[in-house]
Amino acid sequence: MSKHDIRQELLARRKQLDVAACVRLSRQVQQQLIAADCFQRARVMALYSPINNEVQTDQLYAAAVASGKIVCFPRMVEQGLDFRRVTSLSALTVGRFGVAEPVTGESCPLADMDMIVVPGVAFDRSGHRLGYGKGFYDRELASAAERTKAVGLCFAFQLCRCLPRETHDRPVQFLATQTELISCYEKVAVSP
Repeated sequence: MSKHDIRQELLARRKQLDVAACVRLSRQVQQQLIAADCFQRARVMALYSPINNEVQTDQLYAAAVASGKIVCFPRMVEQGLDFRRVTSLSALTVGRFGVAEPVTGESCPLADMDMIVVPGVAFDRSGHRLGYGKGFYDRELASAAERTKAVGLCFAFQLCRCLPRETHDRPVQFLATQTELISCYEKVAVSP
């Protein structure tokens, strides 16, 4: 299947989730990540504001703030993302593409982040992701520090066997679903 076909199919499935199911499953996904060592160790992290029945991030935000972490959210600028520190979710306002984003707040360079949590339409176990096709997160992940852990959040039905890949696609290192936390470090083929 093409990226377009996968995107259409999974967006349709996600759209079918009712509010209660989205909240319940999102809570389970977030608990998988909150319990993970990569979350516990992170001091500075970026979250996203969910749209269109994406996995919610409110519990991640609450757990991070409660443990003294610095939390940033992106705002869209030209063809990139500008991460800003957020001290209250009420500071987010709807911006481009209907995504809640910070208008003010201290800038958080990607180089300072220990973790960046990314949304996606589909993921595979190697950490490859399919977004909405604009490339915002791929560009940011390409410039992230090696120590910055990229973590994808998705519902189990968004997990595909193998996604089509392009050279500009950037994989995540971890993936949280409602049933598991997956370490996605890609296996390197060894020639005989």
